[in-house]
Parts: sequence; structure tokens; C-alpha cells
Amino acid sequence: MARVSRHDPEQFSRDGTHPVDEVLPVGKLTLYGFQHVLAFYAGAVIVPIVLGNALGLSHAQLVYLINADLLTCGIASIIQALGVWKIGARLPLVQGVTFTAVSPMIAIGLGAGGGTAGLLVVYGAVITAGIATFLFAPFFSKLVKYFPPVVIGTILTIIGLTLIPQGLKDAAGGAQLIGHPGYGDLKNLGYALGTLLFILLVVRLGKPYLSSLAVLLGLVAGTAVAWFFGDADFGAVKDSAWFGVSAPFHYGMPKFEPFPIIAMIVVMLITMVETTGDVYAIGEITRKRIDNTTVASALRADGIATVLGGVLNSFPYVAFAENIGLVRMSKVMSRFVVVAAGCFMIVMGLLPKAGSVVAAIPHPVLGGAAIAMFGMVAAVGIQILGKVDLREERNALILAVSFAASLLPTAVEPFFQRMPEDVRAVLDSGITLGSLTAVLLNLFFNVFTRRRTMEIDWDEIEADEPAEAPGPMDAHAPADPYAPADPYGPHGAPASHTPPGPQYPPHPQGPQWGASGH
Repeated sequence: MARVSRHDPEQFSRDGTHPVDEVLPVGKLTLYGFQHVLAFYAGAVIVPIVLGNALGLSHAQLVYLINADLLTCGIASIIQALGVWKIGARLPLVQGVTFTAVSPMIAIGLGAGGGTAGLLVVYGAVITAGIATFLFAPFFSKLVKYFPPVVIGTILTIIGLTLIPQGLKDAAGGAQLIGHPGYGDLKNLGYALGTLLFILLVVRLGKPYLSSLAVLLGLVAGTAVAWFFGDADFGAVKDSAWFGVSAPFHYGMPKFEPFPIIAMIVVMLITMVETTGDVYAIGEITRKRIDNTTVASALRADGIATVLGGVLNSFPYVAFAENIGLVRMSKVMSRFVVVAAGCFMIVMGLLPKAGSVVAAIPHPVLGGAAIAMFGMVAAVGIQILGKVDLREERNALILAVSFAASLLPTAVEPFFQRMPEDVRAVLDSGITLGSLTAVLLNLFFNVFTRRRTMEIDWDEIEADEPAEAPGPMDAHAPADPYAPADPYGPHGAPASHTPPGPQYPPHPQGPQWGASGH
């Protein structure tokens, strides 16, 4: 089973197959795949809901967008996890609509008059940006040396911290209740807290198999309690159609206009940075070597999925950070679980009634689970930042200023309202601003000055050596693979840079944490 215990690093090579490439039994694939779908669903549907409402679409048009989104998410996730030719990272990465594109797409759609007319301009920009992403992927992947741990860790931490408020809004009842007396009701918070506590108890007390299903069990239990008290409504399920197909160009042929295309290409450049961070994060979690080829394959999958989104009436796609948090929590690392999740998404996209069942999960229950998963994304970023010497002033400034920039869109909204529409379409996003700031400051401090920076050592990660010698009580206990390496030896003396145990030749591609370079 592709579940790696914190206390059994030998499972990484027990049968010669990396856990990422292990095919699980059908029953486990089904359960773990469905768990990914539930974890992903709220984030997947929020983009078409927000965009559709902003552009003034009807309820029927909104439902159509959601089904198209789920169908495309499933296809895109299978491409990313399974891999076709040089497309797809072959890692447990779930694809979903990027939050970074929401504000730009709303601005583009409203600028084109809103409604379906606005959608056509959005789709023209999405298709063009997807093609550009696919073509630029191999060149962008060679720039990963400019994304040392201080940049990747900062971006992932910003993504997690930016997503957590979304989970908190769901915990309070959902963004649709803001301004309503029910928003923040203690009952909603009770459902969210109960779901979160249930997940924590399953992880703490359950056996490994149950712990890996903690999020799924929490969502089921929370929904059952809400239904018992009359707060989970499944009435819409009987009104939903059994079958529906998202036809290409359902609303008409896309319109290709220059400024929307430029704005969307800038957005996709940001998502390429985000995907790069996600790929290295999943490599860190699964102990899978990541190189330029892996990053390029992941970015090509983003590009293909984005083009497919524009054709099938959906939007730009990126690896979903919340599902990376789920991989970290469950420690189920098989990419074929994501393939199973993709199959579920396709079925839900073709069977609106099936999607309605999942859509009936109350927002507070989703919020309780999301708090844990989004927090785990930030935790992965913090784990990577643990490899950075933050006593060095330049690294500390990159982190500090990037965090501050990521808070601007929510802290000072009027600042962005006074910007030109085209500029606001690109910058009105905490993830976008924080990521751009981290990249630019790293270029300013470390690249243009040709300063030596720490990079990523995947050999060290794969070797998975103990961080310290075991004590008397731990003489027979395997080392914790997640324990951070101490850059200093005993008594404060600098430790050797050559870890004990098996050695590997240096890898010629990709960032190397721990190795010095420009």
C-alpha cells in the first residue's frame, strides 16, 4: 500500500517500487480517490460560482459551468497523474481551476459586457494563455534555479495562509451568507469545529488505514450530524438530471482580444510559479526526485488542461494545493489514487445528480476540513523554509516583504479599486502579489548580484537519513523521515556536509537544496 509511515522509512523501497508509482487495490483506490474528490470539491466549484454570479449568469448557466468544470478537472487530473508522452508530472497532483485567475476573469468578462458575451472573451484569453503555457513550459522549467527554498517556501506558505480564510468563511456558513445574520452563527462554527475535532481524533486514535481516511470520515460524519439536525438539504438531488454532457464551445466561438489575452498570459506565468512550488512540495512530501523535466511536464499538463478548459466551457488549471495537504495528512502517495479521483470527477461532470450529492455537504462541514488541509499546505511551506538561513538578512527580507504584499488585496481594497482596470485584473490577488514579490526580491538580492544561494538537494531527501543518533530508548526505532536536518553538529560545531549512509552522484538538473550555487 502506498502509504508511508513516519516511522518506517524502509517502506520507500521495500519492493523496489516508489510509493508514488504503486497501484493500490481497487477498494483502496476508490476510497482514497473519493476522499480527494471531497477535499477538492468546494475549491473546484467556487470559481465558476463566483465568476458566474459576477457576470450575471442564470442558475441553469451556472450549473452548466460547474458540470463543465468537474468534467475538465477529471480529465486534467488524469493527464497530470498518469502522464502522456512529455505531458504530466506523474505525481499525485489534482488539477483544479486556479484562484489566481478569478479577479482577472471577472474584470475581462465585465469589460466585455458580462453574461455569455463576457464568457466568450474570457475563453479566448484562456485558450491562448494555455497554448502559451504549453509552449513556454520547457524554457520556464530551466529557470527553477531562480526558485531556491526561500522562494518556494514563501510561495507555498502564502498559498496556504491565503486559502485558510476561505476555509474559515465556509466554517462561518459560506461566503454567500456574508451580511446575513446567519453568517458566523455558533451552530455553523459548531459544525466546523466538530468536523475538525473528529478529523484530529481519527488521526490521533485511529489505525493507519483509518487515519488516511480521516478527512473523508470527517466530512461524512459532519454531514450526517447536520442532516440529523435539519441543516443538510438533499432536496436538489432529485431535481438534478441523471446525465449531461458539456459540449465544446457551448456558448459560441471564443473571441480573441489582445488586452485580455495579455492579462491572462501574465496570470498563467504566476500559476507556473505556483505549479513549480506545488511540484517541489509534493516531491518533498513523497521523497520523489524532482528535476527540470518533471517541472516541464507538469507545466505542459497545466497548459493542455487550460486549453481544454477554454474549449469545454471552463477555466485555467493548476495543481490544487489543498490536495497536496491531503497527501501530507493521509500519507497515501500513489498517483493512481489521483487517477481514480479524476474518474470520479468525470462521472460527476457527466452525472449532475451525483455531483448534487456532494454539493449537499454543508459549507461549515467543508470549512472544518478545509482548515486542516489548507493549514497543511502552509506547513509544507514552513517545512521548506526550515532549510533557509533566516538569520541572513536578505532571506528574512524576502520572506517578510512577500508576506506583507500578499495581505494587501484583503487589507487595503480601495488601493486596488483606484488602479486601472487592466492592472487590477492582474494584481488583485494575494497569491499573485506575494509570489511576484518573492521572485523579484530573490532576483534583486541573490541573482543579479550573482550571490551564492542554498538550493535543493534531492539526494539528501531521498537518502532519508536520521537527523540525529537515536537515544537508548530508540535503539531499535527507525528514524523519522520528516525530522529537519540540523545544520550544526553537536555543541554548535558545523556539521559535515556529507550525510552518512549511501551516497549518490550529484544530479545535473533541478535545484539542489544544500548545494551552493549562483
